[in-house]
Amino acid sequence: MVFKAVGEGRPYPNHGLTSRDWAQIPPRQVRLDQLISTKRELDLRSLLSKDSTFYGDLFPHVVQWRGELYLEDGLHRALRAALHQRLVLHARVLNLDAR
Repeated sequence: MVFKAVGEGRPYPNHGLTSRDWAQIPPRQVRLDQLISTKRELDLRSLLSKDSTFYGDLFPHVVQWRGELYLEDGLHRALRAALHQRLVLHARVLNLDAR
């Protein structure tokens, strides 16, 4: 199993962060098996694309809420890491528990 669970949507409250706000959060290592995906489907073309992060953040966005880690953005990058048999990836983690 790649992720802890596969969810449907974002169960946490809207945090209102912009791309610029996310860029201020330093990336840290996160284990793939601790993540709960907020998306059930992905575009295989995006997963296999060499430049899928060209227009976005290089690091996935993870939201910590009620002790769980939710993968909000970066599903393709996380799956690519799993396909390369990596157990961790670097991600920006917003801790809503601390707010």
